Amino acid sequence: MTRIDRRALFTSGAAAALLAAAGGSVHASPKAGGVLRLAVPREGGMLEQAARGAVYETLTEIAPDGLLRGELATSWQSAPDARAWTLDLREDVTFHDGIQLTAEDAAASLDALGVTGADLRAVTALGGHQLLLELAQPNPHLPYLLASADHYIAPGGEMPAALDEAVGTGCYRVERAQEDRHFRASKVAGHYKGSTAGWADTVEIIVIPDALVRAEALRDGYVDVAALPEPRGLLKRGEFLYHPSSKDMALAARHDVGIPRKVGQRAPLDDGRIAERWWRL
Repeated sequence: MTRIDRRALFTSGAAAALLAAAGGSVHASPKAGGVLRLAVPREGGMLEQAARGAVYETLTEIAPDGLLRGELATSWQSAPDARAWTLDLREDVTFHDGIQLTAEDAAASLDALGVTGADLRAVTALGGHQLLLELAQPNPHLPYLLASADHYIAPGGEMPAALDEAVGTGCYRVERAQEDRHFRASKVAGHYKGSTAGWADTVEIIVIPDALVRAEALRDGYVDVAALPEPRGLLKRGEFLYHPSSKDMALAARHDVGIPRKVGQRAPLDDGRIAERWWRL
């Protein structure tokens, strides 16, 4: 198991306790505005992971507290044998190009991507905002599986070849992007999550291959959060927050960064949703 995998196994409650003990901003209320800047390595796909979490949404979501909740889906129910699932979709959602989300988009996306962990036999749009998923084998965990970032919903199921072409329903719209180098997105005005997520006006993700240079960029205020394997390079350690701890780090952040009381534990960048969940104080 890699270091990054072990970090992802820390419980979100433990992360919150550690940051609180360090005097961090874990208990601060979310504040809208500003620019949230992240520095990530080139390897590991962190830029794509964080960018996808900003631009796209899934049918369901695992909240930072570990609870399942609807995202693009508002409700779901299964047949008694858990082979057929019906999902009702939100009717107030548009893609970043202004076109309304429909069940056809969700069906085409899942048909193109599949559902990891489930033997999906057929996916059908039942009208404009209802979806039917039929499985070859019973699976009572399907709503949890649909929360994976790999199951994002795109217009007509069209998955772009490049990040700068990405169009989703998420809190942020792409401004510009360069593969393996840089990503910048702006907050979508009037988004349905506007009062609960997507706090920063702008999100930037910058690829800096060398960990010591990422630490220097964080220390000197060029970025607000950095993916770091250890705190080397951060001379004034008391000025920074470490997740999950300073001895086994995945992320370091400045003290003017606010984070949820609990942090998603399935992936280092808060389950890929750091752009919509973290904020600037």
